[in-house]
Amino acid sequence: MRVVVTRPRETADPLVRRLRALGHDVVECPLIEIEPIAREAIDTSGYDWVVVTSRNGAELLASRRTGTLGRVAAIGPGTADALRALGIEPALVPRVSTQEGLLAELPRPAGRVLLAAAEDARRLLVDELAADFVPLYRTRPLRPEPPAGDVVVLASASAARAFAQLKADLPTVTIGPQTSAAARAAGVRIVAEARTHDLEGLVAAVEEACSSRS
Repeated sequence: MRVVVTRPRETADPLVRRLRALGHDVVECPLIEIEPIAREAIDTSGYDWVVVTSRNGAELLASRRTGTLGRVAAIGPGTADALRALGIEPALVPRVSTQEGLLAELPRPAGRVLLAAAEDARRLLVDELAADFVPLYRTRPLRPEPPAGDVVVLASASAARAFAQLKADLPTVTIGPQTSAAARAAGVRIVAEARTHDLEGLVAAVEEACSSRS
């Protein structure tokens, strides 16, 4: 099967390698690009928990962080791996890779919490924990030529909205419920949603979608 991967090039490689190893013809077609916001230092002193929600967030936080660092929570395994590569061992990686999953497993009282994420990230943790929020980056949609393929992989709500703008009537696989909700709202056709909202779940969902089409 020809699988279209829409992640930004700097984060697409793990997914691309896994899919190619399974025998798929992978086409890279980034639909969003990452634009860092500001460059000033982020002082993490005094926070009991710092929550990081993506690989991009892990890298940008590490490059701007000053002061002492308390416990760090990673939204999922990919984010946790990115943190470890930067010398930061996460104290919590929830079983369900969503803000709801992290909220369910975060010890209480959580104390003072900082959410470091994309500019348009959901504010569930901010609302539930009275957490501080620092935007690390924003996503900018791209408008490539509509890709040719059997299935398209969407790994974020912003990618789903960008794909809808291409007017390409191709079946899609999504990484989780937030991406699926954005895709449906934009009129995108979904054939599979990852049961776990991480790389493993996404690969399994692609396999499920391809099997149903073979």
